[in-house]
Amino acid sequence: MTSNEGASGAAHEADPAEAEADLLRATERRRLSALVAADMEQAHQLHAHDFQLITPSGAALTKEQYLGRIASGEFDYLVWEPESIEVRLHGQVALIRYQARLQIVVRGQKGQLGHYWHTDSYEKRDGRWQVVWSQATEIQ
Repeated sequence: MTSNEGASGAAHEADPAEAEADLLRATERRRLSALVAADMEQAHQLHAHDFQLITPSGAALTKEQYLGRIASGEFDYLVWEPESIEVRLHGQVALIRYQARLQIVVRGQKGQLGHYWHTDSYEKRDGRWQVVWSQATEIQ
């Protein structure tokens, strides 16, 4: 199932797949809010134990490395505002993709406000969605 954000009407309300897509969108927005706020408890719950991030520069970070850098202040998200989030749902696996405005301080160096593509893979584990892979690409 492919779903664009903002579907509406009675068919949307009765469609369990669309309701699941909406849950994924809300989960991703909650994840981004947790990262900007450095809410590590929430961030740990939303990232799978085997999470991996591929940064815009191509570095691969584990969950411990990524969340550790946020907890220490090495990474400090100032802005992370997603636009419409597209969802492709396949059973217990979902892919999401969106563009976002993002600004981050890395090791004390404030980056420019930029636009990025984000692609994330989620898996439903123990009845809840967790992000397992994430990749960001800067839009030049």
